[in-house]
Amino acid sequence: MTHNTGRFLEVLMADKSDIKFTISFTDPELNLEERDEQAQKLLNQMKDLDELEEVGRIFDPNPPAGNKALGGFLPGIIEAVIETSQIKQFMEFLGERLSGKTIEMEVTANGKSLKVKVSNQAELTAAVQAAEQFIMAGLVEA
Repeated sequence: MTHNTGRFLEVLMADKSDIKFTISFTDPELNLEERDEQAQKLLNQMKDLDELEEVGRIFDPNPPAGNKALGGFLPGIIEAVIETSQIKQFMEFLGERLSGKTIEMEVTANGKSLKVKVSNQAELTAAVQAAEQFIMAGLVEA
């Protein structure tokens, strides 16, 4: 497993067995720094996972002039790339860590994307199931 704090290499997505997750913390009751703190906490937990091929922040391509507080990254957003064989374990991990969080999650696999918005435990459970089904359906088609 490698960690990348920059942009992900496009080569990684060329492998059809890889799945990219983009997780954005979007709770409107939190300011950008608080959302970013949630993302950083999850990122730190994800760095210890063997299931991940890549995990990191996304650089802001157009940071505001003088922006140093959030280090030039898009606040509250992380990306992770995993192998298809690790999807079950990773989805369990996300289900445990994202409970009670307001997020948007995009899953990209086999050239297709699924976007979901979650603001409570029931929606998270449904989103995790939808993501698993989306990925498995893509594997059958591939």
